[in-house]
Amino acid sequence: MGKVITVNDLYKLYRVGDSRVRALDGVSFTVERGEFCSIVGTSGSGKSTLLNMLAGLEKPTKGEIIIAGEHMENKNENQLVAFRRRHIGFIFQSFNLLPTLSALENVALPLTFQGISKKKRLEAAAEVLDLVGLSSHKNHKPTQMSGGQQQRVGIARALVVQPEIIFADEPTGNLDSHTSSEVMELMREVIEKKNQTLVMVTHDDHLAGFANRIFRIMDGKITSIEEGRTR
Repeated sequence: MGKVITVNDLYKLYRVGDSRVRALDGVSFTVERGEFCSIVGTSGSGKSTLLNMLAGLEKPTKGEIIIAGEHMENKNENQLVAFRRRHIGFIFQSFNLLPTLSALENVALPLTFQGISKKKRLEAAAEVLDLVGLSSHKNHKPTQMSGGQQQRVGIARALVVQPEIIFADEPTGNLDSHTSSEVMELMREVIEKKNQTLVMVTHDDHLAGFANRIFRIMDGKITSIEEGRTR
């Protein structure tokens, strides 16, 4: 399969007044291509800091992060932006949809930064909306859709750039438990179909269990790695 993410001895120290807080305290792991991994921990465990570092949104104090063969910790801001655009899709807890745009236009949006023609952008957006089961909602505005449907639009928007890796931060945090489970099943199916890699951060054990592997994090250290669902 091949490793798509390698993290070696990662530290992140913050100064808070006179004391130093170790948000990450020597974290190491690898993720294979096509794998769905969840990082689970309580608030303040370091899980969101870890996701931000993987995505190149924060710099580590020490350690290496190699994604798709490239060292993230050595890149400057412009290189990171270009790298994310090429390789990474994001799914957030707040759907971050633009209220004035239809589902189709929201999903096509990331492609405008890639210089793709409008016709091609809308075709690609229509295709991923079909994939997430929203073929009949393409022209709906976010306000005309349920929370679960809006999150599906968010997932489609992450997929439209055909990223190798998708980072999801509490992706179902605003949904009820039934809808959350549906969205998780959908994410699993989609990445299996496309052989993409998904790394999800959550505080919810049930949702973490949808992943192939579960990394438990506490006080900035990975305390255990468990097998989740097999494919």
